[in-house]
Amino acid sequence: MSATSNGNESQSAKVKLAAGAIGIVFGDIGTSPLYAFRETFRGAHTLPIDDLHILGVVSLIFWSMTLVVSIQYVSILMRADNKGQGGSLALVALLSRSVGNTNYSWLVVLLGVFATALFYGDSMITPAISVLSAVEGLTVVDPGLSRFVIPIALGLLVCLFALQKRGTAKVGALFAPVMIIYFTVIAALGTIQIVSTPEILWALNPWYAVQFFLTDKIYAFLALGSVVLAVTGAEALYSDMGHFGRGPMRLSWFGFVMPCLLLNYFGQGAMILSLPDAAAEDAIMNPFFFLAPEYLRLPLVFLATAATFIASQAVISGAFSITHQAIQLGFVPRLSIRHTSDEHHGQIYIPIINWALLCAVIILVLTFQNSSNLAAAYGIAVTGAVTLDTLLMAVLFVGVWNGGCGSPFRWCWCS
Repeated sequence: MSATSNGNESQSAKVKLAAGAIGIVFGDIGTSPLYAFRETFRGAHTLPIDDLHILGVVSLIFWSMTLVVSIQYVSILMRADNKGQGGSLALVALLSRSVGNTNYSWLVVLLGVFATALFYGDSMITPAISVLSAVEGLTVVDPGLSRFVIPIALGLLVCLFALQKRGTAKVGALFAPVMIIYFTVIAALGTIQIVSTPEILWALNPWYAVQFFLTDKIYAFLALGSVVLAVTGAEALYSDMGHFGRGPMRLSWFGFVMPCLLLNYFGQGAMILSLPDAAAEDAIMNPFFFLAPEYLRLPLVFLATAATFIASQAVISGAFSITHQAIQLGFVPRLSIRHTSDEHHGQIYIPIINWALLCAVIILVLTFQNSSNLAAAYGIAVTGAVTLDTLLMAVLFVGVWNGGCGSPFRWCWCS
C-alpha cells in the first residue's frame, strides 16, 4: 500500500513539475508562431503566396520541429546531462571526461564555448523579439497605436527581469496557468482553420518540403533561415533541464506543447491557403493575429503579450544554468549565486547575469525598433547554437555512447 502511495505521489510530483515547465521552459518555443511563419514570407527574400510555398513552408516547419526539437533535443540530448544539468557546457564536461587530454580535446572545449556564446546571444534577442512581436499586435487592432509599442515592450521587460529574484519555482507557479491558457487558445484557433481547409494536412508529407527546394533552390535555402525560427527555444529547453528534470519536460512537450504548436502553424497555413490573393497579402503581414475574429484580436494581443513576457523566462533561467556550469568548469570567475529552492538544486538566480541581460535587451529594442529587424540576427544565433550542439552530439555518439551500449541510438532509448 505504501509503495502504491509513493508511486502516486511521485507521479503527482512529475505532473506538477511538467505544469511548471510549461510556464518556464516552453514559453520561448511556444511564442515562435507569432513570427516564424510570417518572417518566412516577409523576410529579406519574399516568397510568392501560393499553394506550393504555403505547403512547403508548413512542411518544413513540421519536419524541423520533429527532427530538431523532438528527436535531437528532447529524445537524445536530454540523456546527456552533467549531474542533472543540460546545455552546451554539460556536453563539454561529459566529452572532456571521455576524450581526456588528447590532441582534439581543445576543439571540443572551443565548440562548447562558441555554442554557449551564441546561447547568450539568444538570451538577449529572445526577450526583445518575443515581447515586441506580441505588442506589435496592437497595430493590427489600430495602426495608430504603433507609437506605444516600444514603451510598453520596455516596461514589460523591466518587470520581467525584476521578478527573477523570486526564483524559478515561484515564477513557474505564477506563469504556468497563463501559458496553459495560451497554448489551448492557439491550438483552438488553428484547429478551426484546419477544419475549414483540411488540404493543409498534405504538408505532413515531406515531399512538399523537397518540392519547395527543387523549385526555388537558393531562395528556399534562404527561407530556411526564417523557418528555423520555429525551433527557437530548443537549446534553452536543453539548458533548462536542471530546473525540472527530463521526465516532466518530455511529458509537457509530447503531451501538450508540441500538438498545440503544430495545430497553430497548420492553422496559419490553412488560413492563408483559403484566402483570395489580396486578402492573403494583408493577412501574411501578421497571420497569427488574423487567425482570430476581429472582435477577439485585442484579447489575443493581451494573451500573446503575457505569453511572450513569460517566454523570455526560458532563456533567462537557461542563462543562469549555463553560467553556473561555466563557473564550475573554470571558464567564468566566481559570481554570487542564490539558490531559490530547497527541493531542486538546479533552480538558481545570478543577479549580475540578470541585470546584464536586461541592459542588453533594452539596447536591442531601442536599436532595432521592431521584431522583423531582429529576425535575421535571431536566426543566425539559433542556427549557430543548434549546429554546434549537433557537432558535439556527434562526438558524444562516437566517443562516449558507442562504447557503452553498442549503438548510440539504442542507448538513447534505454531507461
